[in-house]
Amino acid sequence: MFEPFFLIAGPCVLEGDELNLTVARKLAGLRDELGLSVIFKSSFDKANRTLLESQRGPGLRAGLEQLREIKIQTGLPVLTDIHEPSQADVAADVVDALQIPAFLCRQTDLLVSAASTGKPVNVKKGQWMAPEEIAGAVDKLRKSGAKEIAVTERGSVHGYGDLVVDMRSFSRIQFSTNVPVIFDGTHSVQRPGRTSGSTGGDPEHILTLSRAAVASGCDGLFLETHPHPATAPSDGTNMLPLNELRGLLREVLAVREALGSGKPGD
Repeated sequence: MFEPFFLIAGPCVLEGDELNLTVARKLAGLRDELGLSVIFKSSFDKANRTLLESQRGPGLRAGLEQLREIKIQTGLPVLTDIHEPSQADVAADVVDALQIPAFLCRQTDLLVSAASTGKPVNVKKGQWMAPEEIAGAVDKLRKSGAKEIAVTERGSVHGYGDLVVDMRSFSRIQFSTNVPVIFDGTHSVQRPGRTSGSTGGDPEHILTLSRAAVASGCDGLFLETHPHPATAPSDGTNMLPLNELRGLLREVLAVREALGSGKPGD
């Protein structure tokens, strides 16, 4: 599943079937047009929202039914986050891959439960970690039975309320883990705590950083996208408008073509 070059994309959190399928059908069309491997991602629960009052999503059971419908309607493989070990087997009955949120990437029981399902696992590197530190999480997954693993990088915390993406991180993670490394082009532009106590963002930098990450050798992209980000219940300030996704993908694929294999030096 995690074979270069691929895209993980979708709305941050599952909404109604109409919106979910609008995004999924667009992604399926781009898969067919561009010959790109695409995995639909959305969360059934955003358990790490800044504020107690923030919307979290439809919940485990309802969310998995929505993801099942997306698979049926579009043929796309689907991926979702889990936050507790007890969710792993239940989610694995529906989804094609599991994701470990960045804030939970060192939680041993969660990693072990995800690996034990036999599903591919994408672990998001914590914003406070050096690139090589994520090797510990990858080792836990491998020793617990995971056969296919990827790491997603979004950058590192710089001071308060900002992230910086070090383009050396992709090769450093690849060297220390020997797994595909994905660039999170939308969470990388987050500005935590900048919008009335919730997370803000600078989406105008998504394309620039995505181009640079692909040129630096990342193995895939993670992009949260929405038809109308301003109305999204989560991460609206840093999601990519759905109508801009095709243009971004065409640009990064052109970068890969210019580089031959997509990695400098190959």
